[in-house]
Amino acid sequence: MLMLALPAAAQDYAREKRWADEVVPGLVVGDAVWLETTAGRKFLAIHAKADKPKGAVVIVHGIGVHPDHGVIGVLRAKLADRGWTTLSIQMPVQAADARSEAYYPALFPEAIDRIRVSAKWLVAKEGANVGIVSHSLGSWMTNAYFDETPDSPFRAWACLGLTGGYSWGAYFSPRPILDVYGESDLPPSVDAAWRRRLTLATAPAGSRQAMIEGADHFYAKREDALAARVAEWLAGAVR
Repeated sequence: MLMLALPAAAQDYAREKRWADEVVPGLVVGDAVWLETTAGRKFLAIHAKADKPKGAVVIVHGIGVHPDHGVIGVLRAKLADRGWTTLSIQMPVQAADARSEAYYPALFPEAIDRIRVSAKWLVAKEGANVGIVSHSLGSWMTNAYFDETPDSPFRAWACLGLTGGYSWGAYFSPRPILDVYGESDLPPSVDAAWRRRLTLATAPAGSRQAMIEGADHFYAKREDALAARVAEWLAGAVR
């Protein structure tokens, strides 16, 4: 409750705007949409419609980037190519030199709100067959969202590059979880893989852990393998 009461006043909205001004004119895959937080502030999301979609996913990026950056930009397009409509959303950011301590807990209330708003928009647009894919700090934000949102519409969670273990609230998850990390991921992600398997053991059928061979924390040059693994799993998990 204390975390939810804290303001996100330190958030760098100007940085978000600069990114949007750069990203939106250059979009090749998908269309920019502007969603609105419960506080009335607009944020960028990129909606990429799949041909004959099997379902849809919200994609949550990691620390200090935008919704078309790096592995997120590749993944949102490759999942759409594989039949999954994607909504990649701008998460709250701090200044360029800010470390993770500057994000938690100050920015988490708005992060949770943005995920909720995005889920509602995606269900209204694409129907109830929806999941969520998160990476790195975005996975921590998504974990916090699930802790605070017992009525979440997401039917599955593909969690990429979580640095550490899940919260206690993730135990006995009502939705299947795919826990993904790279063979050469950050030590906190690799070292805690066994802890995350304990959580998965309490989750519904279909929950599993996957290690992407040759991949680092950002899945550089292993994006195809990542997209294939996530898309295959979603097909069985989002129902």
